[in-house]
Amino acid sequence: MRMVLLMAHAVSANDRVRPESRAGTISPGVVPTAALAGAFVVLWSTGYPAARIALDHAGPFTLLLLRFAGAGLIFAVLAALGGARWPRGRAMVHSAAVGILTLGLQFSALYWAAAQGVNVGLIALVVGTMPIVTALLGLAFLAEKVRPLQWAGFAIGFGGVALVVGEGVGAGSGGAAHGGAGLSAYLGVFVGLLAISIGTLYQKRHASNVDPRSGLAVQHLAAALPLLPFALHEGFRFDSSPAFFTSLAWVIGVNSLSAFALFFVLLRRGAVTQVATLFFLMPPATALIDYFVLGDSLTLSKLAGVIVAALGVFIATRAPAGPPRPVGTRTPQPAGQSVTAPCAAVRHSYQAPCR
Repeated sequence: MRMVLLMAHAVSANDRVRPESRAGTISPGVVPTAALAGAFVVLWSTGYPAARIALDHAGPFTLLLLRFAGAGLIFAVLAALGGARWPRGRAMVHSAAVGILTLGLQFSALYWAAAQGVNVGLIALVVGTMPIVTALLGLAFLAEKVRPLQWAGFAIGFGGVALVVGEGVGAGSGGAAHGGAGLSAYLGVFVGLLAISIGTLYQKRHASNVDPRSGLAVQHLAAALPLLPFALHEGFRFDSSPAFFTSLAWVIGVNSLSAFALFFVLLRRGAVTQVATLFFLMPPATALIDYFVLGDSLTLSKLAGVIVAALGVFIATRAPAGPPRPVGTRTPQPAGQSVTAPCAAVRHSYQAPCR
């Protein structure tokens, strides 16, 4: 795990001085981008079943607090051991804001919405629009161009997500089935969607020039602090079972450390809309992992969704994001990583975007 993080730091440092041949495209690096993207999707998706197991043994806010605080402390130790430079002044504020948005607010809003009874399949579908929302916000605020072929890839990718999670939309959770979820709970889903989308773009604009280790330490610790009163309110509830500690170690070590390091590198290499498109692969990849690890059913609809989502990502990431810049034109600094991934506090459905 530490090797992955140090490798990510070395590669991202190399990317900072590597010129891009075309605006918005993902530049080659020491490690091929396709390999990093594949590893990122797999590592990120393994957090879904791990979170499902952990939530059977802990309250949602307690789990989030332990995860963010644990990851933040480990990142801080790695930064200290590696002599990483810590962000100061405005850079510190920007990194903290990214952590609060993409980690704290996004995860908390979706956990709370699911706990209130919002259908987990519906949550997955709404959060599945994150690449599209990010592209729209990037077009409006960062002038990131999105070609028609990319929009076609977005539509196909979201169609794959719909195929994978569609069976769970009608099933619902207990609360939703009985109309227990109110308007505020559904608004919470959209708050979570906006938090991860805005936070990603915020970091691209304001929090990219930081060391990955110290920057991610600030993000995670800033996300953990506001969760403390909520965890105390639910009684800081967790048991001492091996399943809880194993799953907690997994979401901290594999997801918060390794997957986040890869996400950081990918965002620095390319346009945020291209990287965000990879999230179309998360529900299909999770369906496959759940089938092999947890024994969940794998229907033809889910298999079709895997293929369709992969096709959408292939089309969207192969479409150039903009025309080549004239020689000598300065290219904006690629962005660093944000958060996290879509998540909902559910225990019994892979469709829940729970990371």
